[in-house]
Amino acid sequence: MTDNTENLILEHLKRFQDGQDRIERELKEIKSRITTLESTTATIMQYLAHMSGSIAEQHVRYDNLVERIERIERRLELV
Repeated sequence: MTDNTENLILEHLKRFQDGQDRIERELKEIKSRITTLESTTATIMQYLAHMSGSIAEQHVRYDNLVERIERIERRLELV
């Protein structure tokens, strides 16, 4: 009877160990995927920051052109 009980306990422990191993493998995979997502997010944020800078530069150029056109119109007395 004791041998049966010990064997039963060992079988349960082996199942628990197998389950724990599976969980650890899945956790490693999830950590790897999260790291990839974080890296991708950082790249996207850098790209957006660059685009925002480019847009701001375009606004400055546009404003300068408007000022130049207004100055030309005043000199030619078109306004």
